[in-house]
Amino acid sequence: MTPAAIAVLVTLFAGIAFLVYFFFGSFAFGAGYEPTSGRVADEMIRLADPRPSELVVDIGAGTGALALRVARRRGARVRAVEIDPVRALILSARRRTRSERERVRVTRGNLFQEDLRSADVVFAFLWPSAMARLRSKLERELRPGARIVSHCHPVPGWVPYAMSGSVYAYRLPDCRGGDRL
Repeated sequence: MTPAAIAVLVTLFAGIAFLVYFFFGSFAFGAGYEPTSGRVADEMIRLADPRPSELVVDIGAGTGALALRVARRRGARVRAVEIDPVRALILSARRRTRSERERVRVTRGNLFQEDLRSADVVFAFLWPSAMARLRSKLERELRPGARIVSHCHPVPGWVPYAMSGSVYAYRLPDCRGGDRL
């Protein structure tokens, strides 16, 4: 085999390995990867109704489609939390190229170790098991009036103040209904 052919094979193998990691490696961190569509992101933002003075925390931010969009469209301050190092790196690079970069902070970390006490809005697109674990953290850390907007999977035991397609919107403490702590 010629050196050029070896270089092509190595490049091809590296590209395939990267794609496999990008789409399936996140399972190692407890969630799959599925980008939030623009339509769903717009609906999440509409239901949360963040204001420029508010802090939005996007947990499991992926490559930042929602985090960057809410900063650009609503002027809100955003903290994007992502545990996967590749996605966090992509999100950081995307942030640097945007006019709203000053309003977006990227944190590489575990959402369950993230301090949410200053959040006014929390966005989540997580698996059902993560949503169940997240419930007590949200109830413990968020202030009354904070909004939680989830795509695809509801917070178990909570009652949303609004639903639209696969988007659930909650407000503390009202979402707990008769299940108050």
